[in-house]
Amino acid sequence: MLDLTYDTPKPKVISGATGDWELVIGMEIHAQVSSEAKLFSGASTKFGAEPNSNVAFVDAAMPGMLPVINEFCVEQAVRTGLGLKAGINLVSAFDRKNYFYPDLPQGYQISQLYHPIVGEGEVLVEMGEGIARLVRIERIHLEQDAGKSIHDMDPHMSFVDLNRTGVALMEIVSRPDIRGPEEAAAYVGKLRQILRYLGTCDGNMQNGNLRADVNVSVCRPGQYEKYQETQDFSHLGTRCEIKNMNSMRFIQAAIDYEARRQIAILEDGGKIDQETRLYDPDRNETRSMRSKEEAHDYRYFPCPDLMPLEIEQAWVDGIAASLPELPDAKKARFMQDFGLTDYDASVLTAEVENAAYFENVAEGGDGKLAANWVINELFGRLKKDDKAIGDSPVSPEQLAGIIRLIKSDAISGKIAKDLFEIVYTEGGDPEKIVEDRGMKQVTDTGAIEAAVDEIIAANPAQVEKAKQNPKLAGWFVGQVMKATGGKANPKAVNDLVAAKLGL
Repeated sequence: MLDLTYDTPKPKVISGATGDWELVIGMEIHAQVSSEAKLFSGASTKFGAEPNSNVAFVDAAMPGMLPVINEFCVEQAVRTGLGLKAGINLVSAFDRKNYFYPDLPQGYQISQLYHPIVGEGEVLVEMGEGIARLVRIERIHLEQDAGKSIHDMDPHMSFVDLNRTGVALMEIVSRPDIRGPEEAAAYVGKLRQILRYLGTCDGNMQNGNLRADVNVSVCRPGQYEKYQETQDFSHLGTRCEIKNMNSMRFIQAAIDYEARRQIAILEDGGKIDQETRLYDPDRNETRSMRSKEEAHDYRYFPCPDLMPLEIEQAWVDGIAASLPELPDAKKARFMQDFGLTDYDASVLTAEVENAAYFENVAEGGDGKLAANWVINELFGRLKKDDKAIGDSPVSPEQLAGIIRLIKSDAISGKIAKDLFEIVYTEGGDPEKIVEDRGMKQVTDTGAIEAAVDEIIAANPAQVEKAKQNPKLAGWFVGQVMKATGGKANPKAVNDLVAAKLGL
């Protein structure tokens, strides 16, 4: 959709007892940087290691240990900013965010409040063909993650795993531009897609590598437009933050519940307290976690252990030159070069691995036919078998071989499906399989005509019915295909049957 016009989706409206309400949503996405080492130490970031085995002295806050910035993590943040069309700040700085938590050994988190590494950007979130929401990015800053408290291993004690402590996070903060639960989930999905294309975050929400804090408020119709004109937040309602969401489905459910909770309070004459809440999927409700802290509550101050971070424009330009083709550009190219529909191009570019697979199949061939086989046959079978594209038993070269056989009329569509099943389960070269197993399509019109004549001669009553109702000619086509073991060229059969019956 890079060069296409689009309409903005309408905001989600909830009808209350006293009138309509609209939703206003902003999001803070915490994306774990894809790197081998942590932000300020050389400890491994590998997921699933034994508890407390990936911990350096600085992660454990041992006395005298000083943080050392990981240049690759900085590069990944810059690459992310460029991918989101954001400004890159050549000078940024780290701050200490002070708070106590058992899995935060230092007693503070090294983050960036006043001078983030990435400035304003944008994400185009498609909500259907020709419909999209442009979500503004306010900033991206680097910070270190905390550890993990484990409460279910002992009835009397909690345990702490510091493996995640110090892992680099990018906090991607949006403006309050999202107007409904579906848009919020689509925004997270689009952001995840871009990060995976860039290779800066693997987007694994199950492992907590991508999680969202969702800020929800409600307002009366017309108030949001006043905010847009003035950028005055007083036109909007008081927001509540739903913390640590790592499921698209739960994000939507939590937003819907929270909006209705706020509406009920406001219509009852109450007021919304700004606070942090947690979502309970079992009860499908949000519950209060703590009052929402402001920056001064964390006693931010510049981190004395780290100098301001200065990077050169030439270095940023080098990263920009190495960026891959991103989803929107790839989708537009697929539509233009291969004549794909908006839907097919969206499916094929949803994951970078899917797009690469399709492009290898379609290279130098029929893009539309390749898309049909990749989406309907391959993806359908992989989903049934719960396999990822990387585990596909059918390589791009094998699928391209099947498509070449179809295009050359060597096999019919039905035979192609049988061939696909053989390649999927047994492997092998499609062309050789067709040759060895006698699967080639019969294109000899003489042989097909003989079969048609035989079927017609044996079924005079059916001939009369077909002449009265031409739709019944399909019965003869089916009988001929059956007689030839499905190998007859379907078009030739149809043409000959129509000619012989005088249709």
